[in-house]
Amino acid sequence: MGEFPPEAAAALKAAEALCGPLTLEGISDRRGSAVWKARGPQGAVGIKLGTGEAAEVTAREAAVLEQLPEYAVTAGRFDGGVWYVTPWLAGPSTWDVFRPVRKGAGGRGEALAAAVGLCRAVADLHGAGWVHGDLQPQHGIHAEDGVRLLDFAWSRQVGSTPWRRFDGTMIHLTAPELAARIIDGPQPVCTTQSADVHALAGTLWTCVTGRWPLDYEAVGIGRGASVEAMRVAIAERAVPMSTSTPWPALQARLRHVLLADSEDRPTAAELTEIVEAVDG
Repeated sequence: MGEFPPEAAAALKAAEALCGPLTLEGISDRRGSAVWKARGPQGAVGIKLGTGEAAEVTAREAAVLEQLPEYAVTAGRFDGGVWYVTPWLAGPSTWDVFRPVRKGAGGRGEALAAAVGLCRAVADLHGAGWVHGDLQPQHGIHAEDGVRLLDFAWSRQVGSTPWRRFDGTMIHLTAPELAARIIDGPQPVCTTQSADVHALAGTLWTCVTGRWPLDYEAVGIGRGASVEAMRVAIAERAVPMSTSTPWPALQARLRHVLLADSEDRPTAAELTEIVEAVDG
C-alpha cells in the first residue's frame, strides 16, 4: 500500500483520540477503497478511505454504521474522498474458523457454533429492519462478545434505496432472482433479506468446501468468464451445484436453501435453527 495521504490527516487525529500515538498497518487497497489498522496504547481502530467512485460507497457505509447501535464510527471528508474510523473487530472470520474443517482436521464443533453465530447475527440485522447485501466468508468476525458483520456498503434499511445503481457484489453468492433483476432492471435494484439468506447459505457452503457452491465447469464456464456471463447463467439457474459434500449433514440443509425459490427460502432466524439442529 502507499503512504497514508496527508490530506486525510483528520482521520489520523480521530484515530489518535481513541488510541493514543499510532502505528499504522496497511490492510487492503483496491478500487479506490483503502483500509488501515491503527494501533495505540488505548486500543486499535480501522481507518477506511474512499476516493473516486469509492467515496460515495464509503460515505454510505459510514452512514449505515452510524445507525447500528452495536457499532461506533467517526467520519469525515477530505479533498477527493471520504474517511471513517471505527473500533477494530478482533477475532477470526467465519472462513478462518472453518479452516480445520476444510483441511479434514476436525473442528466441526467450533465451526458449527460459528455458523450458528453468523446466522444469528444476520437474523438480528434483519430483525432490526436491515438488509446486508454483501455477505461473504470474510464478512463475519467472531469476537469475544459475539459475531460482528463487516462491509455495509450495500446495506439498506427496508423501504429505502440509498444508491442510484446496483450491479451486484460477490457474483458467486448472488441469488438467481437478484441476478435477473440486475440484468432486466429497472434500476436501482434493491437487495433483499431473502437474497441475503441465499448468500448466507452460500457463504457457509464455501467455508466448508473451499469452493463456491456452483459448478461452473460442468456447463463450460471457465475461470476467465466475465461477471456478465456468470450472472446470466445464475439468473437462468443454468449452473448445477457442486457435488463436493465433505459435511453431508450440514450441506444437505444448505443445498435446500440454495436451490429454493426466493419465496420458499427460510428466514435467517429459521436458518439459525436449521443449522443449530445439525449433528456435527
